[in-house]
Amino acid sequence: MEGIARDQLAVYLNDWLEIDRFKDYSPNGLQVEGKAHIRRLAVAVTATREVIEKAADWGADALIVHHGWFWRGEDPRLVGYRQKRLRALLVAEINLFAFHLPLDVHQEVGNNVCLGRVMGWPSPALLGEQQLIARADLPEAVSAEALQQQLAFHLERPVLAVGAVDRPIQRLAWCTGAAQDMIQAAADLGADAFVSGEISERSTYMAREIGITYFAAGHYATERFGVQALGKHLQARFPLQSRFIEDPNPA
Repeated sequence: MEGIARDQLAVYLNDWLEIDRFKDYSPNGLQVEGKAHIRRLAVAVTATREVIEKAADWGADALIVHHGWFWRGEDPRLVGYRQKRLRALLVAEINLFAFHLPLDVHQEVGNNVCLGRVMGWPSPALLGEQQLIARADLPEAVSAEALQQQLAFHLERPVLAVGAVDRPIQRLAWCTGAAQDMIQAAADLGADAFVSGEISERSTYMAREIGITYFAAGHYATERFGVQALGKHLQARFPLQSRFIEDPNPA
């Protein structure tokens, strides 16, 4: 029979992504149980209702996302839009797997490594708390404007640059998603510039006063690549089909 047993896939993912290494904000691994056997596997950034409905229309037996459910500090009641998401998932009997920090830092399919690969940056060292910051030296120094344009081209969205935008950039650090408060940690690692997804009101002042360039390139945009790489890996390793499902977000 083609496909893989749900429990076999769960064990493989938990082990390969080393979920027990991490102190995370939501549970990693299987979050909602569906069909016992998986032939079609959808992957997406976030387990939204639209993603679930598209996965169900395709006939997915499982969905793997970076942003799952049951976040620390979140209202635990399944009401409103969250109840509708869960109902759509249960009606379709789709298994929901979520991997947050493990999918950020993995050395083969991690968001940080995959973003660097898309951008053509050198293979990074993974540093800092829980190895969340990637750092690499570019072959030659570039201007903030040139790096901003490169990011915008590859991510297909506007990119904001703040802070010390006039300094040349050669040592580059990055962490996808909402890592704007790691600006100081990136500077402590010797980075000339730091790339992440989101920006807060305080980020400009932090970058300016620390003397580093900060690029806000979009949370969704910087985290699209890890789940796609994971889906391709699983399709190559097991007899199943994988499909990436978009639900674009400008943030």
